[in-house]
Order: sequence, then C-alpha cells, then structure tokens
Amino acid sequence: MMMLQSDQMSFFQQLLHLDYALMLQLNRKMTHPVLDDLFLFLRESIFHVPLYVFIILYSFQIFGKKAIWWVLGAISLVAFCDLLSSQVIKSYFDRPRPCRDPFMAGQIRFLARYCGANGSFTSSHAVNHFAFATYVVSTMKGFSKWFNCLFVWAFAIAYAQVYVGVHYPSDVMAGAVLGIVFGLAGAQITRQALSLQQYSI
Repeated sequence: MMMLQSDQMSFFQQLLHLDYALMLQLNRKMTHPVLDDLFLFLRESIFHVPLYVFIILYSFQIFGKKAIWWVLGAISLVAFCDLLSSQVIKSYFDRPRPCRDPFMAGQIRFLARYCGANGSFTSSHAVNHFAFATYVVSTMKGFSKWFNCLFVWAFAIAYAQVYVGVHYPSDVMAGAVLGIVFGLAGAQITRQALSLQQYSI
C-alpha cells in the first residue's frame, strides 16, 4: 500500500491515512481464531435477543405500567437511529465499505458472510447499540450499576464490524458518538414525558 509522506497530505488525507492504517492493524494483526468466531457471533441479531428481552421485562418491574411507553421510546429511538444512519448519512457520504473498496478489499481479512451494498459511514450497528445502551443507562442506572456494562456490549459489537472487515474504525467511532447523543436525547424526552426523573442519577 502506497503511503504519502505526512507533509504531502492534507489534514483530511492524514485522517484517512490513519483510518486505513488502524483498519489494517485491527483487522489483520490483532487477530486470533477464537476472536474470529466470537466477533462473527456477536454480529448475529439472534445473539442480542435474550439480553434485550431481559431488559424489557426488567423495565416492567421498575416502571410498572409506564414501562410500555419506556419500551416504545426505546424502539422509536433505535428505529430513528437506524433510519438516520442507513438511509440518510450513508447515502450522503456514500463511502464504500472496506470489503468493497478497491483500495482496501485485497488487503483486509473479510470474515462476514456478505458485504453490504450500502455505505460504510456510519456503522448502523454502532449507532443503534450505543443509542440503546445510553438510553437504558440514562433511565435505569439508578437501579443497578450493571447496566453500565451495556457500553462494553455496544463497544464489542461495534469493534466486531471492523474486525470482520465490513466497517472502518472511523465508521464505528462516529456511529458510537452519534448513538450516545441520540440516546441521551431519547432518555431525556422519555424521563420528561413519563415523569421518570426520580429514577435517574
């Protein structure tokens, strides 16, 4: 891979160069056969279902009948984030995924079953899972500090996108930031709408 000298690159080119370099580091060098299977499994939606069902059921124990609206808030938040990332941001930037990028496709380890045809920036997995994690922690952390582990969960899922070759590091980092911002906004709206201020810290 041809690399330009740093004094020959614009600031944007340097960021892109760093993104490519980090992609190769995480995708090709920091690997292990066990991690190959783990991160492929982490990307499967069915793997997420038991945890999210538990959180939904737990919300009824905490909020009672108000949990119905809490759940609808969570679903609306994730649906909005997914729509924004998948249909708006990806269409606007139209960045090819590393597994479809002619510059990178031959240099990465591609482990996923398929390479999505839609854009790479931002990672919808990162946006959605960080938004949900932030929403849950912001509204329920007063009942258990274990909910903070949802950020570790979201990070692992986001990291998996880079590890298997379907997203660049910048895709998941930007997605995480966007998810956190909208997760905070969604939590604030839900707390005010349902008078749940007493449940937050």
